[in-house]
Amino acid sequence: MTLAPYVAILGRGQGRARSLTQDEAFAAMQIILRGDAAPEALGAMLMLMRMKGEVAGEIAGFTAAARASLPAWQGAAPAIDWPSYAAGRTRGQPWFLAAARLVAQAGYPVLLHGWNSHQATGASVRAALDDIGIAQVDWTDASAALARDGIAYVPLEQMQPRLMDLLRLRDVFGLRSCINTVLRMLNPAAAPVALQGVFHPSYRELQRDAALLLGQPTLRVLKGGGGEFEHHPAKDITLHGLTQGTIWEGTTGAPLTGHQRLSETDSTLAQVWHGAQSDDFAAAIITSTAALALSAAGATQPEALAQDLWQSRHRTAAA
Repeated sequence: MTLAPYVAILGRGQGRARSLTQDEAFAAMQIILRGDAAPEALGAMLMLMRMKGEVAGEIAGFTAAARASLPAWQGAAPAIDWPSYAAGRTRGQPWFLAAARLVAQAGYPVLLHGWNSHQATGASVRAALDDIGIAQVDWTDASAALARDGIAYVPLEQMQPRLMDLLRLRDVFGLRSCINTVLRMLNPAAAPVALQGVFHPSYRELQRDAALLLGQPTLRVLKGGGGEFEHHPAKDITLHGLTQGTIWEGTTGAPLTGHQRLSETDSTLAQVWHGAQSDDFAAAIITSTAALALSAAGATQPEALAQDLWQSRHRTAAA
């Protein structure tokens, strides 16, 4: 099969074109991931979808096919899926990694996965992993790493190289495509709780509705720092998502006041994590983000728990 029928559906012209159904999107992504799609057809399909705007059924179908292309996950599922696919991190350190580490230390295993392009100097997600003791592992080793450490990071290019190729088409088009959204939705190990960041607010409802079609039990989507699941502690931000498979909406709260930008700190993640630098704003980013994740996972008194985990982080890590 080729992509031609699906390009035709999307591009028939005004009044005749329509979105793909979930089943059509699934079939189209299967063709793409098998390497059977002509590059011209692939580019046409992705850009036609961008122009009209993706719908939940398309994202759900693409995501289901992407999941089906992955090697089988071995072992118990993580408690939380935490994707990281934001590009253009111009606003500072990846504080959300420390939040994920705290959540793991609370007993909720976290699987991080991703790839990040065009990052600012000093803001590399992967470079920061070692600073706070998160292992970068191959897909086949991820389950063992979770059992050992409670947290692990899997690079996209190792997990599914073809998906990485699709993501890198951004450099060809000069524009993002729906692949960015699909990767946030991927949840490769079927964690019951998924945390997703977005940069553009309109994607919150799109990702929620696609997750509903996919049967995701619990989801939180946050317009976060640089498009990551990372909370600005001086902003009360609307959250969209699912709880026990039903649509849910809430707010983050704002534990701090003021107008400081996320990038307005000279501290590094390593300095703050290890206590070499005291930075109340950075600590508030970390603990408020951790509290949102803990709340989604069902923890009681998540704000207090996040503060306790932060204060005891080194004792907990060494235990």
